[in-house]
Amino acid sequence: MEHTYQYAWIIPFVPLPVPMLIGVGLLLFPTATKKLRRVWAFHSVLLLSIVMIFSIDLSIQQINSSSIYQYVWSWVINNDFSLELGYLIDPLTSIMSILITTVGIMVLIYSDNYMSHDQGYLRFFAYMSFFSTSMLGLVTSSNLIQIYIFWELVGMCSYLLIGFWFTRPIAANACQKAFVTNRVGDFGLLLGILGFYWITGSFEFRDLFEIFNNLISKNEVNLFFVTLCAVLLFAGAVAKSAQFPLHVWLPDAMEGPTPISALIHAATMVAAGIFLVARLLPLFIVIPYIMNLISLIGIITVLLGATLALAQKDIKRSLAYSTMSQLGYMMLALGMGSYRTALFHLITHAYSKALLFLGSGSVIHSMETIVGYSPNKSQNMVLMGGLTKHVPITKTAFLVGTLSLCGIPPLACFWSKDEILNDSWLYSPIFAIIACSTAGLTAFYMFRIYLLTFEGHLNVHLQSYSGKKNTSFYSISLWGKGGLKTINNKFRLLTLLTMNTNESASFFSKKAYRVDENIKNMTRPFITITNFFNKNTYLYPYESDNTMLFPLLVLVLFTLFVGCIGIPFNQEGMDLDILSKWLSPSINLLHQNSNNSMDWYEFVKDAIFSVSIAYFGISIASFLYKPVYSSLQNFDLINSLVKTGPKRILRDKIINVIYDWSYNRGYIDAFYGTSLTGGIRGLAELTHFFDRRVIDGITNGVGVMSFFVGEGIKYVGGGRISSYLFLYLSYVSIFLLIYYFLNL
Repeated sequence: MEHTYQYAWIIPFVPLPVPMLIGVGLLLFPTATKKLRRVWAFHSVLLLSIVMIFSIDLSIQQINSSSIYQYVWSWVINNDFSLELGYLIDPLTSIMSILITTVGIMVLIYSDNYMSHDQGYLRFFAYMSFFSTSMLGLVTSSNLIQIYIFWELVGMCSYLLIGFWFTRPIAANACQKAFVTNRVGDFGLLLGILGFYWITGSFEFRDLFEIFNNLISKNEVNLFFVTLCAVLLFAGAVAKSAQFPLHVWLPDAMEGPTPISALIHAATMVAAGIFLVARLLPLFIVIPYIMNLISLIGIITVLLGATLALAQKDIKRSLAYSTMSQLGYMMLALGMGSYRTALFHLITHAYSKALLFLGSGSVIHSMETIVGYSPNKSQNMVLMGGLTKHVPITKTAFLVGTLSLCGIPPLACFWSKDEILNDSWLYSPIFAIIACSTAGLTAFYMFRIYLLTFEGHLNVHLQSYSGKKNTSFYSISLWGKGGLKTINNKFRLLTLLTMNTNESASFFSKKAYRVDENIKNMTRPFITITNFFNKNTYLYPYESDNTMLFPLLVLVLFTLFVGCIGIPFNQEGMDLDILSKWLSPSINLLHQNSNNSMDWYEFVKDAIFSVSIAYFGISIASFLYKPVYSSLQNFDLINSLVKTGPKRILRDKIINVIYDWSYNRGYIDAFYGTSLTGGIRGLAELTHFFDRRVIDGITNGVGVMSFFVGEGIKYVGGGRISSYLFLYLSYVSIFLLIYYFLNL
């Protein structure tokens, strides 16, 4: 076993040959490299599979031995300064390595087909393999300097992949926004690292924790300075894991290819902030107020992400806000000291959200076959609906991921989210109420995504591929059996964001919105899709190829069964689950109890409560977003309960406020645009004015004055020395007289 751990240093470097060889091949043999491009995809999957097998082997050994292994080599030695490189293999490392490799393999297989039409196919796989190297290097780092190096490499890969289609201005702006926002957190991380090195004199985790705990116990450090350094370290995690207030980059990052969203912005890179806080938890847990700050940021992000997901039209942006909210749950758990629960939710969420993102990619891939569908339209849930019969496998996989994220048993996220909710009641009733309410919101917006995308006949674009001819444009697929008369005579239902694409809307409206002219133009019967290899014509959306469906089915299995690792089983008279046994070395380092004893009666009682909240959210979503013709009858009841008058006006105002808040991203981007971007522009303009009018004005004024003085003096000079002497003596006499009278 010791022999196996000695070779763990190769884990980050195994995927590295692929980007290196692709780069050399494109430089020296571009034609041959492009012709053999599928070979590089195969090698990417193969090398990452080797890392996965090795990581699983190390994890099994750790579960059996409950040990931590660290190897270091001296890199820089100069007097009192010593910098070492090494790798650390502990439960946190092995968990992250398995997540990175398993999700990464599925995404690479999926990407082979998803990106097959793209001319940047080789560039995509080079970036992906280099990202895998950087992420694996990050999780195996044994000190803060290594963490920071790989932290920046991961950020660079994210920048390149968000802006993969850099010719699109919106993608170029998105990658710049992600880069700038993360630089704020990364600068704080760097200052925090330097601050703790000043305090402890070490970058190594083991020495850092030991020295710092001794200093704290002896009260030999300035608590204000220590707290400031800890906040700066935490700032790096806030930016990378899209926590409030540095979350604004994540929704825009969805401009990259969908496989990127699944791997980087759902399962791995955004989890790097959670990883960093978990790694440094022995440091944070002894610093006053820091744990409270972590839990506070977590609960704010939980609620903010859920509310901002309510009214989004873009399917990927909705899932991005969902990711933000779920990462908030993990941060909340870490702030409460629930180390095991946070990592449990990290595992279950990674597989569930990767499944959802890849499922959304399959939907987008299908929607792009519809006439007139640009990339923006193919991601717009408002223009979807009724896809169940055309993409049944994708629909089933997406439904499993949706139910898991809603917290429906026995799917993966139920087990982990339920533990977070239970722990929150013990930590703070206020936090618990917010967390439970957000669980209901999660079920609502996730089923909203599912229903708008797959169920019903809400959207007129179905006419373009339904195979029916001579059908009225306003048909049952849009408003119900009675067409527009039904909507006028009933309650004039306008479901949130069903048709209005630019203006604020409420759940109910006083007028029926006509269909946009652009949607009318989508009803042409055929479309030719230009593929990298051939051209095909389609009448309707089609199910994705097997290479895209296989990763979905594998992730479905993970979503169904990965929660079992956290279910306690009876061993030697006590309840102990696989995850607790796996994490026992790290839990012991935190001086916590690794025995996860469970009262099954209490568990069932708590589960009934959390599942009831989830079903309530699902019911509301089903009530509002089921096919319109089957829901109009329900709104007669609402209309009778809420008559026209002050109550109706108040209700509409409240709904509009909620919608505007969600659709406009909580006005946070607008605030940043006004206060930061606008403020910096104003400061730049003021500085430019000062430089041009004052600094340059003084310089130019001196030059102009010299010119005029010279011009005036040249007419005074006559070339006679006697005249010069007379003027000189005159000036001297005048100055002497002035000096004399001043001193009288």
